[in-house]
Amino acid sequence: MKSSLDELAVLAAIVDAGSISAAAEHLGQTVSAVSRSLSRLEQKLGTTLMRRSTRRLELTEEGQFFLARARSVLAAVEDAEEQLALRRDQPAGRLRVNAASPFMLHVLVPLIGGFRERYPQIELELNSSDQIIDLLEQRTDVALRIGTLADSTLHARPLGSFRLRVLASPAYLAAQGRPTKVEALAKHSLLGFTAPESLNTWPLRWSGGEGYPIEAAVSASSGETLRQLALAGQGVVALSDFMTARDRADGTLVQVLATHTVDTRQPVHAVYYRNTALASRITCFLDYLAVEMAALAG
Repeated sequence: MKSSLDELAVLAAIVDAGSISAAAEHLGQTVSAVSRSLSRLEQKLGTTLMRRSTRRLELTEEGQFFLARARSVLAAVEDAEEQLALRRDQPAGRLRVNAASPFMLHVLVPLIGGFRERYPQIELELNSSDQIIDLLEQRTDVALRIGTLADSTLHARPLGSFRLRVLASPAYLAAQGRPTKVEALAKHSLLGFTAPESLNTWPLRWSGGEGYPIEAAVSASSGETLRQLALAGQGVVALSDFMTARDRADGTLVQVLATHTVDTRQPVHAVYYRNTALASRITCFLDYLAVEMAALAG
């Protein structure tokens, strides 16, 4: 007897969810139904796919071999269904997007309404992470990454870029004085990143050349945290235009050392792991984002 698509989907769900009970909840089935489906699949294949213990489930070697091919089958069926939807000009399905929290808040969230209005059949799942994630492990269709990409086996599509500026609040400058030379920053409270270290070299031209390495008085992993610190008058910061456009427009953050600033831009890429043609729901999302980001970047 042949394995069914439902049984393949159940196996993948158990592995992704980490347990039979979590898979049952995700699939909207009972725990007993999911357990029976796994047992039935193992009987059909005549082999054990998962080792069970009181604490965890793990794939056997045969299970790993079979799951890799099962995923290919499920992906092929999903792509076929999406191609039919595309022929009706209605891309559909769940789209899982990951981005750093500042980019999610300042760029993606304002654009989601327009995207959903244009593509109502697409179900969006938005996740934020300030660290590089494993797309396959996190079940992510596309991740948006800011800055130069490291060598990777991932496929990448450039979406645009945003300028870096050195900024401070009027209250901070009133209290501490506005620096007129880059070297004067050594006497100021500087706000920097914990990682990557490259973000702590600011786009400034000074006596040492281009690129000013800072010693941060306060460091944070998230650009949004640094933005909030700068708004609170805690120091000088270098941030991308995408998260400070409104602050600069309303005057709550102002640029400093503008004449010493080198025109430096942070690229934004969409990265994804599929080796085949992109699913229609991903393609339309990236096309939409590229157009809207071009308008934001000016």
